[in-house]
Amino acid sequence: MPAMVMSNAGPGGAKKFEGKITIYVVICGIIAATGGLMFGYDIGISGGVTSMDDFLEEFFPAVFERKHKAKEDNYCKFDNQNLQLFTSSLYLAALVASFVASKICTKHGRKLTMQAASIFFLVGVILNAAAVNIAMLIIGRILLGVGVGFANQAVPLFLSEIAPVHVRGALNILFQLDVTIGIFVANIVNYLVSNIHPWGWRLALGLAGVPAMMLCLGSMVIAETRTSLIEREMLMEGLAMLKKIRGTDNVDAEYEEILHACEMARQVKQPFKNLMKRSSRPQLVIAIVMQVFQQFTGINAIMFYAPVLFQTIGFKNDASLLSAVITGIVNVLSTVVSVVLVDKVGRRFLLLEACGQMLITQVAIGGILLVNLKATNELGHGVAVWVVVLVCLFVSSFAWSWGPLGWLIPSETFPLATRTAGYAFAVSSNMLFTFVIAQAFLSMMCHLRAGIFFFFGAWIVVMGLFVIFLLPETKNVPIDEMTEKVWKQHWFWKRFMDEEEDKKHSV
Repeated sequence: MPAMVMSNAGPGGAKKFEGKITIYVVICGIIAATGGLMFGYDIGISGGVTSMDDFLEEFFPAVFERKHKAKEDNYCKFDNQNLQLFTSSLYLAALVASFVASKICTKHGRKLTMQAASIFFLVGVILNAAAVNIAMLIIGRILLGVGVGFANQAVPLFLSEIAPVHVRGALNILFQLDVTIGIFVANIVNYLVSNIHPWGWRLALGLAGVPAMMLCLGSMVIAETRTSLIEREMLMEGLAMLKKIRGTDNVDAEYEEILHACEMARQVKQPFKNLMKRSSRPQLVIAIVMQVFQQFTGINAIMFYAPVLFQTIGFKNDASLLSAVITGIVNVLSTVVSVVLVDKVGRRFLLLEACGQMLITQVAIGGILLVNLKATNELGHGVAVWVVVLVCLFVSSFAWSWGPLGWLIPSETFPLATRTAGYAFAVSSNMLFTFVIAQAFLSMMCHLRAGIFFFFGAWIVVMGLFVIFLLPETKNVPIDEMTEKVWKQHWFWKRFMDEEEDKKHSV
């Protein structure tokens, strides 16, 4: 039976958008979400490769020597700016690429942007796997970054635009689910290739081409979103696609709403300039802040460097990689929880519950390391196992909250006129702060020691307060009605939505 989605359009009364979850939408969602596999695999593989002796000996001999010194400071053995640049250069490239991808998304569609993402990523994979010097590594990482920037710009928008409103959250979170699957697969690969000498690291980096090839081939099968088609004045194709993804011919109400949104969007000649208007401030602030907070949970510090972190607390190489596999499994299963619950309990509930759980675990990890891990000793086995358990509890809470919702909420809050431009700011903010954390984490761990976990814990407190007071609920609100039903109703943000005030500030 088709689902009837009630949508209050304002003073004119209620509209009904008829539609069901069609097999075609599910297939399109699964294929598009493989962009998350690329991103996740890279996050997982980077930390594993940078802990492998063969890789360190060939490209970072100073780190290799420090790692094997018996008296080397536990917190500083991996502190090397070039090693951190290997991981973080990707995210700086993705930051810049996201703005280019925004233009391509608008002019040529989400599908073409995803195809371009996979091609850039594949070229980067080839350079990394065949690297003979640091320059090849960094150039490869930059091309991977362009691919990630393009994919992270196009995929969440694609998923939000094809989804029926009542399952938009769940379908969009397929992207983050694939990110977690990518991390998990990378952790398994790291574990399996760590004893293949001397080229195991090349195999680990080269296998990143598999998800990129899946996206490249898959994006040839899926169709463009109905919003992108109508936005580019391909009206008949857009209407036909809307009927196909909704599984019904009764789509007039939704088509008219998209058509109206596209007409409004066409009046905006400079979407990036339009983002600076007062009425765009709520969406822009939420989009950027969600991405900044996502990074300052400390999650990528843990996921990038999980093998390094577990080596720091005393696990040997194989054991540290196996511990990272365990956290990867937790990450995947917990993201499934978000898929099931996000459209039932709402975005705010998941975010606030996670803030409490993440704060407790970060403080507990910091406390254990502060008391038990000094510069040159190793943790007792029992204590180290407790650290792994706490890391898993931290990862689980992130995976059903700030991980997927950091991408979902920005993708669903912007009006069409500023959607791709606004989401470009969200993606670039994510990549900027991912770069900052990736570049700084090992140095921060060296200088702050166990205090780094208290640093992230303090940010989690700020995040919780932000959700309580400033983040509105977007569950079950049609994507093109956010302004009327969310921003104009919020106790704080509604003051920015006055059209007369907007005109004054635009003069």
